[in-house]
Amino acid sequence: MRHFFSYLIPLSILFWSVAVASDYYEQLILKPLPQSALLASFNFRSNTSLSQFEAHNFRYFPRSLGQILQHVGTRELHLRFSLGRWDAESWGARPWDGTKEGGTGVELWAWLEAETDEEADRKWLSLTNALSGLFCASLNFIDETRTTRPAMSFQPEGDHPNSTLANMQLLHGVLPREVVCTENLTPFLKLLPCKGKAGISSLLDGHKLFDASWQSMAIDIRPICTEGEECVLQIEQTIDMVLDIERSKRPRDNPIPRPPAGHDLKCNTSKPYHSGDTCFPTDYAEGQDWALDQVFGKAIKGACPLTDTSVPPVCVQAPHTRDIYTTTGATEIKNPNGLSRCYQVPSDSDFSMILPRMPREGEHAKSDRDEIVEPETPLLYAERSFTGHGYERGGVRTILTNPSPDTEVEFVYMESLPWFMRIYLHTLKAHVDGESGSKKDIIEEIYYRPALDRVRGSQLELRMRIPPASIVFLTYDFEMSILRYTEYPPDANRGFDVAAAIITILPSDSPNAPLARQKTSNLRTTTLLLSLPTPDFSMPYNVIIFTSTAIALAFGGMYNILIRRFVGADEAEVGVSGLKGKLLAGIVKLVGKLKGAKGKVD
Repeated sequence: MRHFFSYLIPLSILFWSVAVASDYYEQLILKPLPQSALLASFNFRSNTSLSQFEAHNFRYFPRSLGQILQHVGTRELHLRFSLGRWDAESWGARPWDGTKEGGTGVELWAWLEAETDEEADRKWLSLTNALSGLFCASLNFIDETRTTRPAMSFQPEGDHPNSTLANMQLLHGVLPREVVCTENLTPFLKLLPCKGKAGISSLLDGHKLFDASWQSMAIDIRPICTEGEECVLQIEQTIDMVLDIERSKRPRDNPIPRPPAGHDLKCNTSKPYHSGDTCFPTDYAEGQDWALDQVFGKAIKGACPLTDTSVPPVCVQAPHTRDIYTTTGATEIKNPNGLSRCYQVPSDSDFSMILPRMPREGEHAKSDRDEIVEPETPLLYAERSFTGHGYERGGVRTILTNPSPDTEVEFVYMESLPWFMRIYLHTLKAHVDGESGSKKDIIEEIYYRPALDRVRGSQLELRMRIPPASIVFLTYDFEMSILRYTEYPPDANRGFDVAAAIITILPSDSPNAPLARQKTSNLRTTTLLLSLPTPDFSMPYNVIIFTSTAIALAFGGMYNILIRRFVGADEAEVGVSGLKGKLLAGIVKLVGKLKGAKGKVD
């Protein structure tokens, strides 16, 4: 991977060279999006030489993570924590071309140095258990049934010598059910040199991050070698989030939204149904109005003293016609392309910025193009869903759309399915919308590794090519297995999460292709929720209660009949001690007198 961020040109070339040479730097990129959304991308990079790393000399590289990598022989590692759904139709292309994105939940893949598969499995087990404790996540549940060995989807991003590549094995695991929360963010911040106390990391707060419409946390560790210099081991930590501006501006002590007063409503009077008691709000049409300390709840606590001063820590991707006001002491650096600007933050004072609402009427009226940069069109759209009905068989349908009118897209489609989804590979079909029959030239190569019950899941990888301006439907059928009652989770009726499909868009071979098509990009579909045949777990409880009651009644009556001895009241030996004894003695005497009187009468 040889790009820093693709949408700041030509400053990206300068920042990348500086980032490789320096030991640590950080940068926040803010990108306003349509419909009152804001994309915030936090990027942190730390470098250490391989000689210092092997000698256990850690400065900016986190020691806790470095010791784990050395213990299990990890040459390259990628970890993702993701939550939410990226709205490609409204927000455009994904940040970082999707390379920092993971499927919903937790996703991990790494290259381990091992000579055999058994050795790789042992190291993988040690790695997942160690990372589980470090990041307070359930990575230890990535067992052999959730582990795959991709054949076409992933390639090493670092620079590895040929002697090392021969003994490197790739393993991939995913937990789509994992819920990402604050306990995962805290250890993430502890890996940073400034640990969230200064710099852009001081903006990171769990209340804001996990209130976002979409968020992703990524950790990438890889070796980087520059010609004529010593190789370095680089750790890159990235947090991307899409915030709803209006929701983020609510005060924390009063987060419940209140309806605005009637005179504060801004209505679209062009609507035919507009009247005195009918209003169509025009909040989005009025533009965005926000401040950095409003959206994140606090300002940046100065620049991190350990970061490289040649890299501006805050950048905004907005046209130069957009008004932006900052606190005193900040220095503005405008990009010649007219679509972005960066700011040098003072180290001894807080930093914030204000983007006021732009006028839409009058002499200085502004349009949407003057306020936000139009989102880039993604190279590919993808959506996936279940088909069929019942609890015995079903199907999966994936809709792949190529929006380009003149360029075809080549990619690798990968699915990691649980073992209880048994694929019928002969039902795999791909056809173009509007054309009858299945086209065999769409799928160029297939790699399929069938599942083994309770041993491993199914792995399906397809190398595909979609014509320009086409919609392709990819479908296949599967059969559901019946689990043992001990294999169901506590909330069995909710269903089972199926991991997102991974799409790796391959770079174009044409030298005249756009910059976005000259490098590898990724995207993930949403996860699926599979409903399996589920037994009625309340029936065992009902049976146990009913059986216990019946046994108690039968056993109690039989026990009384066999053990208890019945005698007459006059034959019983009754003690006279105590009030109870005196009462019983009196009753016995009274009964005796009554019997005697009855005998005399007879």
